[in-house]
Parts: sequence; C-alpha cells; structure tokens
Amino acid sequence: MRYNAIDVSNMELNDKVVTIKRVTKVVKGGRNMRFTALVVVGDGEGHVGAGLGKANEIPEAIRKGKEDAAKNIIKVAMDDNGSITHDFIGRYGAAQVLLKKAPDGTGVIAGGPVRSVCEMAGIKNVRTKSMGSANKHNVVRATIEGLRQLRTPEEVARMRGKTVGEILS
Repeated sequence: MRYNAIDVSNMELNDKVVTIKRVTKVVKGGRNMRFTALVVVGDGEGHVGAGLGKANEIPEAIRKGKEDAAKNIIKVAMDDNGSITHDFIGRYGAAQVLLKKAPDGTGVIAGGPVRSVCEMAGIKNVRTKSMGSANKHNVVRATIEGLRQLRTPEEVARMRGKTVGEILS
C-alpha cells in the first residue's frame, strides 16, 4: 500500500499513536514478547499517512511506525470550510468507513481510529460512520483509502470534459 508520490522531506509531520498491541510468539524456550504500534502522521494541511511498526520495545515500534507512515503519505482533497469535497465510502478488508461532507462549525464527528486520521489530515468538519469490522488497523486503512479516492470539482470537470459550473449545478 505504498503511494510514495509526495515528498515529505520538507514537511513538518505530527504523529498520533492509534494503538499499541503486545504480541506473543510461543517458541521452544518459552514466549517471545514483541509490540506492534499503529501510527498516523500528518501535517494538518491535507497530507496524512498511516504505518505499522513492530519491535521488541514500545518506543522502537512507535519510531518504526512513524517511518512507515511517512512512506505512505497521501494528499486529501478538501473544500474551503475544511471539509471533504463529497461523500464517500472507504473500504479495506471487512472494514467500511462512510465519510460525509459537513458544513462549517460541525467539527469532526468520528470514532477513535477515524478521528485520528481526520485530525492529522487537517479536516475540520466531517461526519463519519465506521461499519463492518472494528479492527483498528483495517478501519484506519479504510479511512485513508476513502480519503485517497476523493476528487475536487476541478478534477472531475477535467475528467468529464466539462466546466466546474456544469459539475456543481
């Protein structure tokens, strides 16, 4: 799930840890404990990414998650009032996330994993509903997949060979 189309070298990225899980592998000598960290990064101006880090210690897993997330940054199409450009359903595995455009002053109405992605992307007004799987990793990926497929009215008009006024009316 690498998009790698955006240069992140000059971006100021903030990060948010969505979840940390302890995983155990049973081996001949006993149990091996490791940690996985799901991290969302974004600049608050329309760029967001998510990554998974795995390590023997929590800080190292978070660091690896940040690095992985920075490799998966996407650009989110937003309108003038800090909302998304149109309604959409993002799907990843069994998780589905409904993203609905909202007027100014609505705020971010979203559950935990979806809220993290929206806040890191800089979305100010959106209504969401998480459907299907409640697996945090899949919900984050479904949200990012939905945001990745959003289009601005200008892009839609160009693809259809029409003017923006014809698309919006």
